[in-house]
Amino acid sequence: MDSPDSYRGKFPNFKFNVHFVYIIQSLEDGSFYVGMTGNLEARLVFHNDRSLNQGVIKNENSLALLFILRVENMRTARMIENHIKRMKSRKYIFDLNKYPEISLKLIKKYS
Repeated sequence: MDSPDSYRGKFPNFKFNVHFVYIIQSLEDGSFYVGMTGNLEARLVFHNDRSLNQGVIKNENSLALLFILRVENMRTARMIENHIKRMKSRKYIFDLNKYPEISLKLIKKYS
């Protein structure tokens, strides 16, 4: 099946509202980065390209994608991203992977 991005440009008046909340982890120091995007593949390329990435994790060599949550719009993605950031908890981040029902509750709460 084609990804939504493969149709961009073919239907100029149609809005692709799929967004992703994601968490990447540095394999060097174990730190986390929580973000959201409408184009996950391009965003991960950005994070892994040191010539493009000038932000917080620009000096990291080894990043692992730890969590992905697909949501239907940018507003929901932003609210869930902010919720995860406010938690400031390694345990919560690992629990997101361990217990899928947490993700479902977040989507329900912020949709």
